[in-house]
Amino acid sequence: MPTQLVQDNHANDVRVKTVYNGEVMITYIKHNITLEEFTQEMIAICRFLPDQVFTMKWVDEEGDPCTISTQLELDEALRLYELNRDSSETTLQVP
Repeated sequence: MPTQLVQDNHANDVRVKTVYNGEVMITYIKHNITLEEFTQEMIAICRFLPDQVFTMKWVDEEGDPCTISTQLELDEALRLYELNRDSSETTLQVP
């Protein structure tokens, strides 16, 4: 189930703005989320079919899209989010 509607205090979570098909959705994820959990979250939020192929990208501080296809890439996106937490939010593009 997508966590975008959960009303808990998200002070320690990562705020993710997801842009897909002209819609902008906000969700919160834990810092230690696995790639599989993150992928399932995006499938639920974007209402993809379970076997639908898609690409996840995050937008870095310079505005460049960076693909998330491995746990290492997701961990790096979360690490950089934490470094820039006061000045940015994580934006995820699902082309």
